[in-house]
Amino acid sequence: MRIAIVTDAWTPQVNGVVRTLQSVRAELERRGDVVEVISPDLYPSLPCPSYPEIRLSLAWSGVVGARLRRFRPDAIHIATEGPLGLAARRWCLRRDLPFTTAYHTQFPDYVAARTGLSPRLFWRFERWFHAPAAATLAATPSLRVQLASEGIGPLLPFGRGVDLTAFPDSPPPEPSDFAGLPRPIQLYVGRIAVEKNLEAFLRADTAGTKVLIGDGPARAGLSAAYPNARFPGARHGKDLAAAYAHADVFVFPSRTDTFGMVIIEALASGTPVAAYPVQGPVDLVTSEVGALSEDLSAAIREALQKDRARCRAYGRGFTWTAAADEFRGALACFAASERRSAAAPMPLAA
Repeated sequence: MRIAIVTDAWTPQVNGVVRTLQSVRAELERRGDVVEVISPDLYPSLPCPSYPEIRLSLAWSGVVGARLRRFRPDAIHIATEGPLGLAARRWCLRRDLPFTTAYHTQFPDYVAARTGLSPRLFWRFERWFHAPAAATLAATPSLRVQLASEGIGPLLPFGRGVDLTAFPDSPPPEPSDFAGLPRPIQLYVGRIAVEKNLEAFLRADTAGTKVLIGDGPARAGLSAAYPNARFPGARHGKDLAAAYAHADVFVFPSRTDTFGMVIIEALASGTPVAAYPVQGPVDLVTSEVGALSEDLSAAIREALQKDRARCRAYGRGFTWTAAADEFRGALACFAASERRSAAAPMPLAA
């Protein structure tokens, strides 16, 4: 199958959306599918206000549509609600071409956190954006319940996985960053940004050392405000795998993520998880592999008691093979009608 994925999130960004799309693309191509990614690196762009790591593409619908027309996809998937997603959406609607969308990020909450406006204002946009989609893909049962309650649908599952080659059974040696740190080491991995609710973690009343791996606009301010915490920056590959495996507990303080791929990566590394009982963690963290509580300090202390072998076995059950099956299956539902539409000339006008 020839699959076009339109996304405003792509390399060099480092986040769950990018990693999801890269991993699913690799799995699909391994099976013989042809995947074209239409991403910000293909067009001129500007930094997003207050979030310069995200680039806003300057590409109108005709330019995006020309690339789609040349590729002649069997299925079009619009992964994000940014400028490229909007351009592709407009182009498809003008030609009556079916497409799927995805809900990767709690966009209303993220924008509300940065603007001070009510999330309700942005849910109107989400309903408008996803309304014409043949289906909207969402990762977890609780997310699909929420989206349905907001009037978004039809909905299909699209889970996530762990790259087991990156997180082997035999982990790398302990990171030098951890040497001599008071235990237990409480680890966070991800964006250092306001929407991740990191101050709740940093204020937690727990013994040991808090280590926050990642980068982002809040890193300088938080490292100055919490000098006892460690902010070693971003880590990748074996360095990241070592950090996961040698931490005593993984802490996920976010209340706005739809999934939390770092949760299953930590579990696959044998590290139990502490989090709030909110969307994402409630779908992933069982009482055998972690603890959920509105008292994050209590959740951390409880998670430290969990069996690491059981965590590892559970986390390694999340595979990109299964995620790609769900993704491809969802798109295949609409591929036949897409091929019939693609057989007709596709005008390049916007």
